[in-house]
Amino acid sequence: MNDRANIVIERTYAAEPEELWGLWTTKAGFESWWGPQGFRADVRKIEARHDGALHYDMVADAPEVVAEMAKLDRPPSHGIRGTFSEFKPYERLVLTQIIDFLPGVEPYNSTIEVEFFPAGEGHVRMVVTLWPMHDAETSAMQKEGFLSQLSKLDERYGWKG
Repeated sequence: MNDRANIVIERTYAAEPEELWGLWTTKAGFESWWGPQGFRADVRKIEARHDGALHYDMVADAPEVVAEMAKLDRPPSHGIRGTFSEFKPYERLVLTQIIDFLPGVEPYNSTIEVEFFPAGEGHVRMVVTLWPMHDAETSAMQKEGFLSQLSKLDERYGWKG
């Protein structure tokens, strides 16, 4: 789609691989952290397997975020449809989501790759690769949004950047 570089974000957490894996592959896990600050994800369908579906609503749930969405004439929530296009338990997953909610932008796929590596007793290194969005501005917003939602895990697992 473009020639911009992927965005790679790494964290090492005091957690077991199964715990981090569950954050991506279970309803309770995904809902516990997905979405930038001021948003939440309401999972409608999650099929934790290769080619399994992940459908959720991204919902603005902080009053100031709801107000900002209204100012931008955007709905406070929108549905996201995705697929686990690669699925190797506790090692690697690839989530491909359809971006079809941006005004004036033709729908396209967005890809997130996640790899898990042992990092010493009781620790896991998680490497997340975000493929670029349709333009540089949206890619920058994607990165900021992902770092915002990742801050929920940083707090939970004591990561200090």
